[in-house]
Amino acid sequence: MGWFSLLSLLFFLLPFSSFQTSSNVSSSSIIHHPSPLCHPYERSALIQFKNSFSINNTIASDYYECDGIDPSTISWAKNDASNCCAWRGVTCDEKAGHVIGLDLSCASLQGAFHSNSTLFFLRNLQSLHLSQNDFGGSTIPSEFGKFSDLEHLILYDSNFLGNVPPEISYLSKLVTLDLSWNNIHKLKVDTFTLKRIVTNLTNLEAFYLSRVDMSSVSPVVLMNLSSSLINLTLSLCSLGGNLPADYIFHLPKLEMLYLGGNENLTGSLFPKSNRNTSSPLKRLSLFDSKLLIDFPYLIQNFKYSLEFLYLGSCKILGWNPTLLANLTQISVLDLSSNNFGGEIPWSSLMHLERLISLDLSDNNFTGQLPEISSYNSTQLSFSYDNSSNSLTSGGPLPLELESLYLSDNLLDGKIPGWLYSLKSLENLDLSSNQFTGYIEEFQFHPLVSLDLSNNKLRGSLPSSIFQQVNLTFLDLSSNILSGDVGINDFSKLKRLEYLSISENQLSGEIPSSICDLNSLNYLDLSNNSLTGKVHPCLGNFSISLSVLNLHTNKLHGTIPLTFAKGNSLRNLNLNGNQLGGILPQSLVRCKKMEILDVGNNKINGTFPYWLESLPMLQVLILRSNRFHGSIDVSPKTALPFQTLRIMDLSDNEFSGNLPTKYFKNLLAMMDAYSDQLTYMGEDQYYESTIVVIKGFFIELVKIQTMFTTIDLSKNNFEGEIPKLIGKLKSLKGLNFSHNKLTGTIPSTLENLSNLEWLDLSSNELVGEIPQQLTNMISLEVLNLSKNRLVGPIPSGKQFNTFDNTSYSENMGLCGFPLSKICGNNEAPQSPTTKFEEEGGYGFDWKIILVGYGCGIVIGVSLGYIVLSNEKFTLFLIKIGFSNLLYA
Repeated sequence: MGWFSLLSLLFFLLPFSSFQTSSNVSSSSIIHHPSPLCHPYERSALIQFKNSFSINNTIASDYYECDGIDPSTISWAKNDASNCCAWRGVTCDEKAGHVIGLDLSCASLQGAFHSNSTLFFLRNLQSLHLSQNDFGGSTIPSEFGKFSDLEHLILYDSNFLGNVPPEISYLSKLVTLDLSWNNIHKLKVDTFTLKRIVTNLTNLEAFYLSRVDMSSVSPVVLMNLSSSLINLTLSLCSLGGNLPADYIFHLPKLEMLYLGGNENLTGSLFPKSNRNTSSPLKRLSLFDSKLLIDFPYLIQNFKYSLEFLYLGSCKILGWNPTLLANLTQISVLDLSSNNFGGEIPWSSLMHLERLISLDLSDNNFTGQLPEISSYNSTQLSFSYDNSSNSLTSGGPLPLELESLYLSDNLLDGKIPGWLYSLKSLENLDLSSNQFTGYIEEFQFHPLVSLDLSNNKLRGSLPSSIFQQVNLTFLDLSSNILSGDVGINDFSKLKRLEYLSISENQLSGEIPSSICDLNSLNYLDLSNNSLTGKVHPCLGNFSISLSVLNLHTNKLHGTIPLTFAKGNSLRNLNLNGNQLGGILPQSLVRCKKMEILDVGNNKINGTFPYWLESLPMLQVLILRSNRFHGSIDVSPKTALPFQTLRIMDLSDNEFSGNLPTKYFKNLLAMMDAYSDQLTYMGEDQYYESTIVVIKGFFIELVKIQTMFTTIDLSKNNFEGEIPKLIGKLKSLKGLNFSHNKLTGTIPSTLENLSNLEWLDLSSNELVGEIPQQLTNMISLEVLNLSKNRLVGPIPSGKQFNTFDNTSYSENMGLCGFPLSKICGNNEAPQSPTTKFEEEGGYGFDWKIILVGYGCGIVIGVSLGYIVLSNEKFTLFLIKIGFSNLLYA
C-alpha cells in the first residue's frame, strides 16, 4: 500500500472517529443553555484535576485536529471564577447545576492519570472527552466504571497503556466508546473484557478500538455486538481468527465498518443465505486482511449506500471492473495492491459522479491515460486515440476529483493535458510508471501533494509548481529532468514538508529560496550535478528539517559551521561531493542524528571524537577523506557510540592502534537481535545509505536495524587485533584490510556467529589460522590474503567453501584449497561432507549464492537491500552472477 493510500486512509479514518464522536456528544446529549451556577465541590474537583497535570502546548501542535484550538483549561478560574459552568469545555445541567459534560480534547494536559483523581467526584457526568492529551502511559483507571450516567467516553490518542479495565462494561448507558490510537498496541483488551463490554453495552452506537491490541481476542465475541451499533472501527489492532462476517453485515444500523490492517483476520464475505444484507453500510475498510471478499455480492448489496470503500491488499474474488459503475454513491475508492491487470476501467469509473478520491496504485494496469475531447462544467469525455490501448468515449468524470493515485503500475505514454486541468485536484500520484515526455504547466488550484517520481519524464521544472502555495509534498525524483535548478524560486511553498528532486540531471547551485521553507522536514537533492557551496542556511535551518540528502553532486567548499541548537536533523548525507575543510563541531548539537555520512569528500582533520556523545547515532561514514591521526583516545562519554550499527572509517590516514576502547562500548553491535523486520527511519521516509558489502558498493535503500558492520580498511592502523572484538556478536561484516596490523588472528572471532564477511587481508598478521574460526557458521566471504600466516588451513563447515583467493600470498599456509601439501606427498583433496556421501548437493556455488547459511552476496542483497527488478538484474550482471537469472 503506497504512502498516499495510507494518508488517504488516515484522512478519512482518524478525523471521522474523532469528529463523529464529538458530533454525537454535542447533538445527542448536551443541550446548551444559559450557564447555571455550579456546585462548589465540583468546581474544586475540576481545579484539582487541572492542577494534577502540566500544560504542554507542544502536544496539541502535533495533531492537525487541534489546529487553532487553545488549551481548554488555561482560562479556568480566571473569568467568572466562582461559576465552573461558564468555563470552557464544561457543560452543566441547567436545573441542578451539576457538571454533566467535560470536553478537554486538545487541552495539552501532560502527566500521570491516577486512580484517585478528583475527576471521579463528578458522578453526574454524561459525556467525557479527553482525547489527544498525554497521560504518560498511565493505565485506564477502573474508576471510570463508576460514571453510571455516562453516555460518551472518548479517550482517543491520549497515551494510555496496559489493559482496558473490565469495569468499563458497567457503563450500560454508553452510546460512544472510543479507546483508539493509544500508544500503538500498548493498550490491550482481552476476550473476557471485550465480551463483557459488547454484551452489557446494549445502547452502544459507536465503538472505536483502532490500534488497541486485540491479539488475544477471538472474533467470535463480536457475535454479541449491539443491534444499535452504527460505527465499528477495529483497524490495525492485531485481530486474528475467523470473523463472523455474516452476522456483522446484518446489523440493521451499521454504517461504518473498519477492519483494515489486521493481517491475520480470516473469513469470507459471502452470503450464507439468499437474503440480502439489511445494513445501510456507508464506509467499509478491509485493507491488508485475509478476508475473502465476494466482489459481486459486495457491490450488489451496498451499491446504493457505499460512500467510502478501502480494499487495498485484499483477497478479492469475482473481480469484475464493470460492476464499479453500480457504486453510484461512492466518493472514496481504494483498490490498491491487488494485482489487477489490463487497462484501467475508465468506462466504469466515468459513471461515478460523486468520486473525489481514486486509488489504483500498486497494481499491474497497463496502457495510456486517455485524452480529452471536450468537457463542460459537469463532465469530462474521453476520446479515441491512435494507440492500441484506445478507450471508447465515455460519460462523466467529475471535475471535482480531489485525489488520484495510480502509482506502481505499467502506465506509459505522455501524461495527458486534461489531468493538469483538474482544478479541484489536491493529491496526484503517478509515481513508478513509465510515463514519458515533459511535465506541463499546471492549472491546479488547491494542490497539496504531487508525486511523479520513478518515471521517464524530461525537461525542466515547470514554473507553475512554484505557485502551488498549498503544496506539502513534492517528489519528482528518478526521472530525466534537466536545467538549472538555481533559477527557481521556492519561497512561495511555505507549507512544503517533503521535497525530493533526486536522481535527475539537474545542474546549477542550490537556490537560497529553499531556506524560506520553514515547514520543510525532508530535503533530497542527491544524484544530480549541482555545483557551488552548501548554503549556510542548511546548517542553521529551521528546527523542522530532519533529513538533508545532498550526496553525489559536485558541491565544494566547506560544510556549514553552524548547526542550530535544538534542531531535528536525523540524517545528514553529503557523500560523494568535493567538500573540504574540517567537520564542524556544532554537529554535536544534532541530538536526534541517526545517520552521518560525509564519505568520499576531501574533509581533513583528526577523528571527531565529540560525535561519541550523540545518543541516537547509528550510522557513521567517514570513508575516503583525509582524516588522520590516532583514534584510540580516552572516551569522554560514559558509553560512547552505544547505538552505532554501521562504522565506516576506511580509506583515510588514521594511524595508531585500533580503537579498542570504542569497540568495548558498541552495545548495538553486541545485541541487535529483533523478532521483527524493522528499518531505520520514520513512517514512509526510510533511511538509506551506501556501504561496502563483501567487497561491493551496495545501496541500502532501507537499512535493517539488525544490519551491523565495521570497516576500518585502507588506513595505517598498527598493533594487534583486540580479543574483545569477539564481543560484537551481532556483526555482519568486519574489514580491517590494508593496514599494518601485526600479531595473530584472535580465536575469539569464533564468537561472531552472525558474521558473513571477514577481510583481514594486506596486513602483517602471523601465526596459524585458529581452528575455532570454523564455528563461524554464517561466514560466506573470507579474505586472509597477503599476510604472513603459516600452518594448515582449517577444514570443515564454511571453510570447505573458500577458494585459493582467500589465502593467496601467505607463503607458510598449506592444505585445501591450496596446492601446497601439509606434511605429506599426497595431492590435496576437497573435503567431503557426510551430506555429500549420502547423495546430497553439498556446497554447490549456486546453492550457496542463493542462501547457504544466511546467504552469500545474493542473500545479502535480498536480506538487506530493497532493489527494483532492473537494479537487481544490473547488480547480478555487475558481480558476475548473471547466470543465476536463468538458472
